[in-house]
Amino acid sequence: MNPPGNAPILRLEGITKRYNIGTDVETEVLHGITLALQQAEFVALKGPSGSGKSTLLNIMGLLEPPTAGQLEIAGQPAQSLDDAGLTALRGATIGFVFQFHHLLPAFTALENVLLPFIIRHGTATPEAEALARELLHRVGLSGAEYKRPGELSGGMQQRVAIARALSQKPRLILADEPTGNLDTVSADEVFELLRDFNRDHGSACLIVTHDPRLALRCDRVIELVDGRVVSR
Repeated sequence: MNPPGNAPILRLEGITKRYNIGTDVETEVLHGITLALQQAEFVALKGPSGSGKSTLLNIMGLLEPPTAGQLEIAGQPAQSLDDAGLTALRGATIGFVFQFHHLLPAFTALENVLLPFIIRHGTATPEAEALARELLHRVGLSGAEYKRPGELSGGMQQRVAIARALSQKPRLILADEPTGNLDTVSADEVFELLRDFNRDHGSACLIVTHDPRLALRCDRVIELVDGRVVSR
């Protein structure tokens, strides 16, 4: 067994994904994906629309199972876990930033950021609230803590979602176009926040992006075309 410091935080071996299995419209969208993400790596995932990026991200994030292949998160084989185990591993290890922010409309920005902590621990501690406020400040939302999503622009809502993803200090951050709704200056600020978090906490980060400027600032780029990795 590899020492903990050398073991990848994410490992995929021969991952395939098929839909409509056994029908006339059966479709394979991922074809034997093999790759690994090391702890503290900062990686871009890019590819044209329809290349399978979102499907691959959902599998990495334990949101849907592969049809075949092996997936490990933090050394834990996903295939050995039931739904409760997958939920626990996901909550303890992964921070998500989706293309659509998925904020709860009845909750304030601060409450949305605290939500993962409350789900895991039952209540928010003063330390958790202090971190949530700091993260909102770092994404440029000081003064917006008590605003609800409907009172925020789309870009501001995405920043809340990014703060929420970082609130549990996850070992793995999966981000689907996290700066897609932001202007260039705000996008750079959010990218640097993710980069700082990556450096300060050793969290691995995989960012799906179409922005070549941001991809070039990552440690490496994984390119997906027609459901296959063509460069890594």
